[in-house]
Amino acid sequence: MTSAPGFICTTCGTPHAGMPLHHAAPAPHYWLPGMESAPGCLLSSDQCVINAEHYFVRGLIEIPVQGTDEVFSWGVWVSLSRTNFGRMSDRWDTPGREAEPSYFGWLSTELPAYSPTTLNLKTHVHTRPVGARPLVELEPTAHPLAVEQREGIGRDRVRELAAPKEPTEPPAH
Repeated sequence: MTSAPGFICTTCGTPHAGMPLHHAAPAPHYWLPGMESAPGCLLSSDQCVINAEHYFVRGLIEIPVQGTDEVFSWGVWVSLSRTNFGRMSDRWDTPGREAEPSYFGWLSTELPAYSPTTLNLKTHVHTRPVGARPLVELEPTAHPLAVEQREGIGRDRVRELAAPKEPTEPPAH
């Protein structure tokens, strides 16, 4: 029996056991430096508002790793309508919120590992229990990211994804 290969974190430079199973974008693609002090703009760990007219929520695109019980996840941002953002925000700390119907949104994170672009892919955002990030389900198209979400990926693909082309937040340690 062989042990799972390790990896060197591209953020902290430290070796870790296992495989890197999570990468996250720090902000929606449309967030620009300096917006943090602009009126009508907010960026928290879970929500973002740009110019009091564009609304985003952070969620997870989960991709099964074939032949394992593991899941690779992308921490992404999805735009929601003002109404849906307000509804989701009103229920953010409400037990049972996972019973809410899904919210339609547009993927607002560019994942450089995919071509064509991942920006503006259609999604459904599923609220989960309090404390858990929403699940982002891509519409079942032929886009490579949507195919991977449906069919899963192998360990070699996980290793490939572990070398991000743009800065991301570090995997959970």
